[in-house]
Amino acid sequence: MLKAELRKKYTQKRKALSIDEAFLLSEKIFENFIQYFKPEELKKVHVFIPIPARKEINTQIFIDYFLARNIRVYVPKIVGDQLITIEIFKDTIFETNSWGISEPVSNEDSGESAFDCVITPLLYCDRKGNRVGYGKGFYDGLFQNISIETKKIGVNYFDPDEYVDDVWDNDIPLDYLVTPTEVLSFLSGLE
Repeated sequence: MLKAELRKKYTQKRKALSIDEAFLLSEKIFENFIQYFKPEELKKVHVFIPIPARKEINTQIFIDYFLARNIRVYVPKIVGDQLITIEIFKDTIFETNSWGISEPVSNEDSGESAFDCVITPLLYCDRKGNRVGYGKGFYDGLFQNISIETKKIGVNYFDPDEYVDDVWDNDIPLDYLVTPTEVLSFLSGLE
């Protein structure tokens, strides 16, 4: 299927989830993530802050877990047309931007690029790691500027049942996908 079709289909599927279903599925995704990746103290994790109105995966569960275990947490912030990365702490002050995304008040880019992993938002991901997001390209830009060692991990409520037919040259595939039922690796035995 084409990205536009997948974007429409999976936006509708996500909207059809109840708030309780979305929360329970988010908890299962979180549990699968922790069990598979076993994040350790002082690791550096970049994680998106969910947009509740879009029923995105509740990554606040991840953030609370990481901060409680001395895992360094970085979140994205859009400044102008750029995505910057800000390290957050338990006392970081947030505000809601015009897109309904909670972001740190600070505009100070951490300059960090050597993350252990980037937990990536998406609407859909196929069995080759091709991601369909909202179409703005922010994460493709981020992926071009991070360490080659960084694990690019997508999280999604839905299994990858269809292929993305219109993959572009500048699309950067994910390394892993975490769903409520499994963790898929797209690294072809390179781990």
